[in-house]
Amino acid sequence: MPGNESLRDALTAAGFTVNQLAERCDVDAKTVQRWVSRGRLPHPRSRVRVAGLLGKDVDVLWPDAVRRAVKLGADRELVGVYARRSDLPRSLFRELIEGARSRLWFGGYTSYFVWLDVPNAAGTLGAKAQAGADVRFLLGDPASPVTAGRDRIEATPLDLGTRIAMTRAEIGKSPTPLAVRLSDRHIAMSVWVFDDDAIVATHIGGALGQDSVTFHLRQRESGGPFSRYVEHFEALWEAAQQPADAAAEQPGGR
Repeated sequence: MPGNESLRDALTAAGFTVNQLAERCDVDAKTVQRWVSRGRLPHPRSRVRVAGLLGKDVDVLWPDAVRRAVKLGADRELVGVYARRSDLPRSLFRELIEGARSRLWFGGYTSYFVWLDVPNAAGTLGAKAQAGADVRFLLGDPASPVTAGRDRIEATPLDLGTRIAMTRAEIGKSPTPLAVRLSDRHIAMSVWVFDDDAIVATHIGGALGQDSVTFHLRQRESGGPFSRYVEHFEALWEAAQQPADAAAEQPGGR
């Protein structure tokens, strides 16, 4: 079985060893060695993670897999599908945040998990905003009856209002003011946008956000699924309200 020269070259260019890549991908080094020397095809989730770490597109590292998938229509923007948001590679949000340069939009009702999964997120986001990136947080409205109704469904001690408050407290640690608006219209679907990547989580029944079916999209055309979700976020943002105590928010949002 021939080796994967594209992967070998990408490893060298990125300065990764087989052992280092294995550690970052939470797999055995022998598994990575088989990807490289024997051309073994990784699990789709591992392919996405490796491509992100090495700064390459999945279709560059594994073109045969992409050709076999025969993605010719709008689904070619689909990078991955996960049964639960918790199934996403743990490093994905950190890598998307660190890699984004112009747009970082957080459209989760609480986005509480970001502060747990991304070390020093407030400092990183503040630095991004200082450098000119458009950083926005569209959070749930803790005073809305919609929020209260959802709390009754979830029936968890760490309620939505508490998680929203904790997120706002973390946002307040940013060295640069970050834009915040409140809405109750995204209670059933969260959208996070990082430049040309988007994570979309669709909530199911009474489950928590971490149990939502989740999609990873990457823009490859105008007017495709990625663009539709960006338009969705923008429409919600325009209709959302600034918090009553929005002293930390950038004037007028962006």
